[in-house]
Amino acid sequence: MRRTTLIAAASSLLLAMVAPALAGPFTTGSVVQVSGTSPFDATCGMTPDGGSVFLDSEVEPWVDVSPTDSDIVAGMWQQDRWSNGGSRGNVAGISVDGGTTWQIVAPPNVSECTGGEFDRASDPWVSFAPNGDLHLMHLVLDITPPPGRPGGFGENGMMVQMVPAQAFADGVVDQAEFSEPILIAFNDEGKLHDKNSLTADPTDADLVYAVWDFLDIPPGALIRPDRAVALGFKGAALFSRTTDGGQTWSEPEVLYNPGGINQTIGNQIVVNSDGVLFNFFNEILNFRNDDRGNQFEFNMSLKFSPDKGETWLPRGRPIRFGKIMQAPVTDPDTGEPHRTADVLFDVAVDENSGNLYAVWQDRRFTGVSAVAFTMSTDDGRTWTAPVRVDQTPPDPGNALNQQAFLPSVHVADDGTVAVTYYDFRNNGPGGGTDTDHWFVHCHAATVTCSDPANWNAEVHVAGPFDARQAPFAGGYFLGDYVGLSNAADTFTPFFTQTTATDPANQYYTEVSPAP
Repeated sequence: MRRTTLIAAASSLLLAMVAPALAGPFTTGSVVQVSGTSPFDATCGMTPDGGSVFLDSEVEPWVDVSPTDSDIVAGMWQQDRWSNGGSRGNVAGISVDGGTTWQIVAPPNVSECTGGEFDRASDPWVSFAPNGDLHLMHLVLDITPPPGRPGGFGENGMMVQMVPAQAFADGVVDQAEFSEPILIAFNDEGKLHDKNSLTADPTDADLVYAVWDFLDIPPGALIRPDRAVALGFKGAALFSRTTDGGQTWSEPEVLYNPGGINQTIGNQIVVNSDGVLFNFFNEILNFRNDDRGNQFEFNMSLKFSPDKGETWLPRGRPIRFGKIMQAPVTDPDTGEPHRTADVLFDVAVDENSGNLYAVWQDRRFTGVSAVAFTMSTDDGRTWTAPVRVDQTPPDPGNALNQQAFLPSVHVADDGTVAVTYYDFRNNGPGGGTDTDHWFVHCHAATVTCSDPANWNAEVHVAGPFDARQAPFAGGYFLGDYVGLSNAADTFTPFFTQTTATDPANQYYTEVSPAP
């Protein structure tokens, strides 16, 4: 950690420390266990609704570091994951000493376990504003569909709240310092608000942006059951924003509608130093493909806004700059599925140069899941050809041990680009599925990151751990995404691991330039 003295606050979770990992141009510090046993009452949010709950599991983390004080770090995750969707609630971990100690706080009035009205919560997201305010976003949902809508979704919506910067000043953050959450979207007709993200504008503390997709799956026969595609299916991207620092939010508007039987997923906004917004999404074109591509293609796409979300360009079809060649992850030993980000991605912007970066899982390089990287130096108009950047070695004995997955990308203050990912390279026959977390980087200020030769000096972040201990939710589940942020030139991975006695915990470490 950036501080050399352990400070044990009374409200903080006692930390587990692991020996530093491999050295190199970057080096990993001590790995800190952030989460532990569930903070929820044993009886809340336990209505099964056809699923099973994995108590004491913490999955799908996101993280951010305050731009006003790099000692302030906030992460959030799903707590006690259900097999059939969502968790008993979203829980935050907050550090005010550079990641050395952590306070565990359940944002209030979100799900039943935190005093809210919804059974479950999911898709946690956090983002610091330039004045140090912390903004949070949750997907909230009930599982039981409304009468007459079998196969539909229960009541659901999007919820936002914030923690003011002054709440961190005394070193102790509790539930009373979280604002009352605002439900900015709601549906009780069997449709689903899904897969959200939240971005505080780094150029204006009053502006925060929320994006997500809205799935309308009509009742009736599916024309593609493996993807829940039915006649009349829709999946537009929705957008809402606050212009007063989170006090009020705009009514959701359609940012982009890909048309019938198509959808967006994974919407995520980044903002460059000129204040231009870029919204990225996977555009799934099932039957209408207007760029002469194949049906059922996954397209890395974007729209941008030069006026803080008032208008989105280009009008009509978006900029499509890459194909996601879907790469589901399979257990190398058992053939069981591991649920990962095979239809999702991560993006980042260098706020100084304006360069845009994207990563995703892709099968084009090795035939199994690998990490694809592309970049743009002209505000997203053109992009480099995707290259493989993970360093996972080949395994002639079992190609499934070569799978690299759940990539994250982020940019340090000096312009260095980092990508983290998991892989199975250390997996051996018998026992569990040995899984490690890795870090690789490119010095964008001095070399061309579109050349895979400039991604090297891989650093081991953590592991191995047995991914087969993770909650099973459509596959062994660590999350649909993994956190990665930075404090100056140091990167701050915030990620999931299992233990022999716990289905999943959240961990924090720092990957810093070596002396």
